[in-house]
Amino acid sequence: MSEVYDVVIIGGGPGGYNCAIRAGQLGLKTACIESRKTLGGTCLNVGCIPSKALLHTSELYEAAAKDFEGMGIKVDGLSYDLPKMMEGKAEAVKGLTEGVAFLLKKNKVDHIRGKGRIAGKGKVEVDGPDGKQTLETKNIVIATGSEVTPLPGVEIDEERIVSSTGALELSAVPKKLVLIGAGVIGLELGSVWRRLGAEVTVVEYLDRILPGIDGEIAKQSQRIFKKQGFSFELARKVTGIDKTDSGLTIATEAADGGKEKSFEADVAIVCIGRRPYTDGLGLETVGIEPDKRGFIANDHFQTSAEGVWVVGDCTHGPMLAHKAEDEGTACAERIAGKAGHVNYDAIPGVVYTHPEIASVGATEEQLKEQGRKYKTGKFSFMANSRARANHETDGMVKLLADAETDELLGAHMIGKGVGEMIAELCLALEFRAASEDIARTSHPHPTMTEAIRQAAMGVEGWTMQA
Repeated sequence: MSEVYDVVIIGGGPGGYNCAIRAGQLGLKTACIESRKTLGGTCLNVGCIPSKALLHTSELYEAAAKDFEGMGIKVDGLSYDLPKMMEGKAEAVKGLTEGVAFLLKKNKVDHIRGKGRIAGKGKVEVDGPDGKQTLETKNIVIATGSEVTPLPGVEIDEERIVSSTGALELSAVPKKLVLIGAGVIGLELGSVWRRLGAEVTVVEYLDRILPGIDGEIAKQSQRIFKKQGFSFELARKVTGIDKTDSGLTIATEAADGGKEKSFEADVAIVCIGRRPYTDGLGLETVGIEPDKRGFIANDHFQTSAEGVWVVGDCTHGPMLAHKAEDEGTACAERIAGKAGHVNYDAIPGVVYTHPEIASVGATEEQLKEQGRKYKTGKFSFMANSRARANHETDGMVKLLADAETDELLGAHMIGKGVGEMIAELCLALEFRAASEDIARTSHPHPTMTEAIRQAAMGVEGWTMQA
C-alpha cells in the first residue's frame, strides 16, 4: 500500500466508469476495478450496445423484406448473413469498450483488472490476473451493477435455455422461441429473432406486458406486436423446462394456480428481470447490510458506512445505464465537495422495439393512485404528416399535466424514433414546463416531433392537425 487513493471504484460499468472519469477530471486520484477483460459493464459488453446493434440490423432486414415493395423499391434474392451480423455487433462493442479505456487513461484513472472486495474501512482487496493486492483509499464507490435474475427450478445453459447474454450469441435462428418475461429485455430480444424468422411466444406471469409502462401505451404496444407475429400468454407461470432430443418443453400453469399448458420450443430465453450484484463484496466489513432483494440503501449516494458510496443497479431506482451514469457523475462531484444531484422524476425509459416506446415522469395509473388531478393530451401518428409520408403511422404521444397549474407530469409515446424524441420531454420536466410552454414552442414541419406539440395543444383542446 505505497499510495492512498482519493477514490476507488468497484465496477467499470456506466456508473463506475463515469464516476471514475468525473473524479479524474476533478483532480482526485482514482482507481477503477473491473473483473471483465474490458470496461463498460453489462451495458457495453452484453446488454444495451450489442442488443441495439442486432435490433438495428434485423429491423433493416425486415423492412427490406416486408415494406420496401409497397414503397416502390424492389429487392430480389434478399437474405441475411447471421455471422456477419454478429461480427458487426462485436465491432461496435470493441470500439466502445476501447473508447472507455482511453477516457480513463486520458483522465489519469488507474484501471485495475480483477474482482474487488471491501476489506474494511478505506481498504479494497483486488483478486486479479497478477494475484491479490490491497488498495488504500479515502472513498470507496460500489458500482457493481446487476445480474440476471434466475428462474427457480430452471438451469440456464446458455445454449438452449439462455439468459439475455446467451440470446445475443445464438448461432442459428430458432424455429420456435419462447420468451419467459414480457418486459423490456424480452421484447427487444424477441424482436430480433422474430424478424429473422423465429416463431415467438411470450409467457408472462402478470396479466399485462411491460410492467411500469403507462397502461394505455402498453395495451397499444401489445396490439402492434401481435400484428407483427408475437403470441402472448399472459397471467401464466412457468413451472419447469424439460430438455428433449428434439428441443424443449416448457410447462406452465395459470398464475392463479389453475389450468396447465405446455409449449414446445427450440430455445427459451429467461428474461424475468435483474437483481443487484452485491454478494461477496465484503459489505459486512464496514457494517453495510443490503435489503432482502440485495439492494444497498443510500442518501445522496452515501451508504450507512462513512466513506462508502453506491451508484447504479446495485442501489434503488430504475436499472438503466443512463441513471447509473448520472449517479456516477453526481457521486464523484459530491466526493469532491460539489453539489452533485440527480432528478429521478426526469429519467426516461426506452424500449427499442419497432416501433419504439419511450416514457418519462408519472404514468396515468400513478397519478390516479396519488389522487392527483390531471389533464391529458394525445395525438396519433396517423395524423402526423411526416409519419404518413414515411409509412410509419403506428403509435401516439400522450402527455399528462397538472389540472390546476398545467405543469407537465408525464410523457408516454410509442412510435418510430420516439427514443430520440423523449429528450424534449425530459428537458420540459427538468425545468417544470407547462403543457402550454410546449404547445407554444415552434416545431419544424414536417417532423415526427410535431406530434409532441399537438399532444400538448390537446391538453387544452386546441389541437390543429387532423
